[in-house]
Amino acid sequence: MKVATGLAVGNKPAPELATLAVESAMLKAGITSPACVLLFLTSEFASNPQLAIKAAAKAARCTNIIGCSAMGIFTQEDWVVDSPAVATMVFSKPIFVQPNLSNPEDTSALLLTLTAPNAIDTRWLNPQQLFNNPHRFGGVSGDAIGHGPFSIWQNAKGNSLGYCEFALNNLSSAIGISHGLKIISNPRKITACDAYDLTHLANKSALDSLKSAWQKQPETHDDLPYHQLMAVYATKGASIERGNFSVTSLVSGNNANGSVTLAKTMQTGDYLSWAIRDTDAAQVDIVKTATALKAQLKTAPQFALLFSNLGRGPYFYNGLDQDLNLLKALFPTLPIIGFYGNGGIAPVNGQNALLQYSAVLGLFSENYK
Repeated sequence: MKVATGLAVGNKPAPELATLAVESAMLKAGITSPACVLLFLTSEFASNPQLAIKAAAKAARCTNIIGCSAMGIFTQEDWVVDSPAVATMVFSKPIFVQPNLSNPEDTSALLLTLTAPNAIDTRWLNPQQLFNNPHRFGGVSGDAIGHGPFSIWQNAKGNSLGYCEFALNNLSSAIGISHGLKIISNPRKITACDAYDLTHLANKSALDSLKSAWQKQPETHDDLPYHQLMAVYATKGASIERGNFSVTSLVSGNNANGSVTLAKTMQTGDYLSWAIRDTDAAQVDIVKTATALKAQLKTAPQFALLFSNLGRGPYFYNGLDQDLNLLKALFPTLPIIGFYGNGGIAPVNGQNALLQYSAVLGLFSENYK
């Protein structure tokens, strides 16, 4: 299988950028008509993406084109935010196929899933009617808070559902999550909570627990940086220590009753640790994640897909995307494509989860069996 990427940047959202990106990718891959194309456009195209999609289809002589718009896009060549740009990845073989979720034999497939924020629904993310819930991997279009323009397409035309899903055909895959967090407290059992308010950890005030963890950090200030703090949780404390946990952001601390309001509801009996978003920890984590995925794949990857939150890319690293730089250092010749959006999608403890402030990475190679 031949795979390559193309990237084109301009001063306005012109369809010609899609033509240039596709032609560049085909030239690198040494193919004249790809079997399928992954196409990402910046948000400048979002209100009327069809002209660019049509230009890409014409250049590729292919209608098996899927993708979405996003606030920022990238390939292994470079990343682009705040400028009209097109990123594309072309494949010589038809790796994207429509899943048949009504067939139990197909529900174990890994589904590449792209969605707009307003289309997210547990009825398709984790459908209850399926005996085996298919694992999903992908990203959420839109800006950091789920607003702004966004669009999704498949088969070279817009998708009215607001999301698309494709089984990855004849591929070996390894999927991982880099949370980029520094855990600042030991796991403690949740002994009391009320909806989104976490009230007690190990029978002590949740807010006191948070303050104690924060005050032990070097160079801290009195005010808690709620925009950087996170809660990580799992059914067992050992799971958190192994890095197998779910994540949610903090909304506020409530001095009146000592509770902490979270963005997700908790369950008593589960375990929780406090964590903080940290650039050094994130860089260590992305390398650890990518190295583990390479070992899991058991063969050299042929391409990578990376879905990153807007709060994790160059805005997080002071104008550099260190995640992308480190992946390029680990895999110097590997085609990589992705976007910065409103979040990522990946399986966590058997359930498909929406992930904030994280990088979701997939390594893929052709399955020769």
